[in-house]
Amino acid sequence: MTHELQNYIDGRWTPATGPAGDPVMNPATGDTVATLDYSTADDVDEAVTAGQAAFEEWANTPVETRIQPMFELKNLLEAHQDELAESLVREHGKTFDEAKGELRRGIENVEVACGIPSMMQAGHLPNAAPEIDETAVRKPLGVFAAITPFNFPGMIPLWFLPYAVATGNAFILKPSEMTPVTAQRIVELVDEAGFPDGIVQLVNGDADAVDALIEHPRVEGISFVGSTPVARHVYESAATHGKRVQAQGGAKNHIVVAESADLDFAVEQTLGSAFANTGQRCLANPVAVVDEGIYEEFAERLVHEAADMNVADGLSDDVDMGPLISGQHREAVLDYIETGI
Repeated sequence: MTHELQNYIDGRWTPATGPAGDPVMNPATGDTVATLDYSTADDVDEAVTAGQAAFEEWANTPVETRIQPMFELKNLLEAHQDELAESLVREHGKTFDEAKGELRRGIENVEVACGIPSMMQAGHLPNAAPEIDETAVRKPLGVFAAITPFNFPGMIPLWFLPYAVATGNAFILKPSEMTPVTAQRIVELVDEAGFPDGIVQLVNGDADAVDALIEHPRVEGISFVGSTPVARHVYESAATHGKRVQAQGGAKNHIVVAESADLDFAVEQTLGSAFANTGQRCLANPVAVVDEGIYEEFAERLVHEAADMNVADGLSDDVDMGPLISGQHREAVLDYIETGI
């Protein structure tokens, strides 16, 4: 079934007013999973305005009251974890077990945010200097936004949403236009959990929506996860507009295999790092640095084990790795291989 995705603004699902976006495709089958329109600057402004209005009361709500819907959200996410994981596989391609693990890590962030009453406590230092006492106060600031990537559409929004909201801020999520279905379902559960209208909102879109959030004068801060070039743009632009900003770009790791290594373990860990999440994550290692004395044996084992991996639909039985997110990404990987050769 194809979903027609909408924005969630001020407690209501409403169509975006911009151009039609590319359909969301199941990378394993080529079927259309969802369609969506992109948001304009006017859509973003509507969400920010609603968030600012809701923030005024939410910030003055006792923290113990603010976290009550967070407990309910945790329960709802756990109750719907399998459903969410299946949806995530269909739009991303990773395996069902990987999708469940991703959601589990997201739920853990909701659990931690339930402890905000303790974490928000600041401190008082009497006699910090002669006749001077110092008191630190932690206060919510307003509307915050997160721009999240395609590779972890369930976990990464939950890195930010619970903490922003539990601390008394309003929050706007702009998910990747490649994998927006899981984000919409999470926000549906947010709505069911009972957060006030305008406190959690969702706007779909592309770079225009991103720039509108960055440039909006009522957005206090931006959180971004994605590629390094875009992270650099977000950081520079958001800082120029006076925003608090965290921009997490791409990264890769090297694995070092010493001559004394347990080769079975080393091969297993190398494969797991390289191919989990179909290799589309910053923890995926592109390089194994191997001691010369064991290089031939390690390489032979690695190639043998990789050849035996079952690459299939992430919802299939006994699947080791799902497809890449798109044909464009596949061509990029093939180009990397040719470059390496």
